[in-house]
Amino acid sequence: MTLQPPRKTFASSRGLFYDGGMPDSPAPAHSGPPPASTDHPARTRRQRSGPFVLLCLIGFAGFFCSYLRIPVLPLFAASLGAGPAQVGIVNGAFMLTAGVLSIPAGLLADRLGRRRLAVAGIAAAAASSLLVAQCATPGQMAAAYLLFGAGLAAFAPSMLSQVAESLPPERLGQAYGWYSTAIYGAMALGPATGGYLAKALGLRPVFLVSGALLLLVAVLARAVLPRSPSRHRSDARTLLAASAGLRHNRQLLAGLLATLGACIGFGIFLTFLPLHAAGKGLDPAQVGLVFAAQALTNVVSRVPIGLLADRVERRGIVAAGLLALAAGLALMGATARFVPLLSCAVLLGTGMALTFTAIGALVAEAVPAPQRGLAMGMYNSCIYLGMMAGSSLLGVVIRAVGYPTGFLAGGGIALATLAPFLLLMRPRQTDQGR
Repeated sequence: MTLQPPRKTFASSRGLFYDGGMPDSPAPAHSGPPPASTDHPARTRRQRSGPFVLLCLIGFAGFFCSYLRIPVLPLFAASLGAGPAQVGIVNGAFMLTAGVLSIPAGLLADRLGRRRLAVAGIAAAAASSLLVAQCATPGQMAAAYLLFGAGLAAFAPSMLSQVAESLPPERLGQAYGWYSTAIYGAMALGPATGGYLAKALGLRPVFLVSGALLLLVAVLARAVLPRSPSRHRSDARTLLAASAGLRHNRQLLAGLLATLGACIGFGIFLTFLPLHAAGKGLDPAQVGLVFAAQALTNVVSRVPIGLLADRVERRGIVAAGLLALAAGLALMGATARFVPLLSCAVLLGTGMALTFTAIGALVAEAVPAPQRGLAMGMYNSCIYLGMMAGSSLLGVVIRAVGYPTGFLAGGGIALATLAPFLLLMRPRQTDQGR
């Protein structure tokens, strides 16, 4: 890895919350020496960080409440008569919806305001959890999970866009490191808590708890998230015209491609690890701990990786992450014992932390602020369409060839995106002037 040159930033990237002044405004005239600032530097930093801290708290709460059901969903679907392919379809239903709707949701976030979309997304996720608790067939579960996908499509890009605008551009890697630490902390604690709730209360009550808590999070988000202005109608046409040019942005395309490949592998882990582990004699609490090991590795890794991503070439971090992710997934399919599965989950979590901390910053810095909601919607689409492919398409493969080969195939797909990612990230003369 080499030290990075100074990054290109946009005047609009100062964002909604970072008050760095308008670059084209003339300096005010003074008849004497400039007045001394009365703001203490530490107080100013705390004021700038306040909205960012709130974003991290809401992100943590939303993902924690949603991830209570992650280890429970496949087991609940199986209790209703679903096989591996049907479990993949249930998970794939919400992933497809989230993937398809994330791009229009990103445009709406740019157009209508990001807080509004975030709150609506949390409320939709709550409704889906309450509906799943009333389901009696796998088909009904798949239908209810469509609403969950719509909620994630509205919530995730809106929050990611606000994260990019909440701190100065030179701290972009740190911003995504801290925010992803918050949400992956939720992804660690949520499944572990959900597994123990399922053991203590049963499978169905976990969805009721998840839905009720998500409703409270929606109310809290409405009260504390910073208000972002909606755009005028005349701005919408300009926004759409500028957004069409994103298809030529090589750095954005590279980040999206790596995201898609990594998430195909991660979708296999999320969907089929509970069934793979349960078939080898692990109970729901142990399955929750395997999920927690993966997510906790993300928690302790994201902040230092974010600091590193502000100082070295991010493409090298992504490459190392894809290698670790592919190895962890392939080894996971080949083992059946609890402790080796924990070790594989740690390796997988390391790969996820390296890959997605760097990619989040790459995608955010690749576009100006007015198109950031759309770019994050595209990023979110790749996340959920990739996980949908891992859940649905490779569910058919697993049914035909078994879990070890299916997990190996997922790791191979993630690794196959490395070469085109590096090719797209190669600097070109035309990119230097863009």
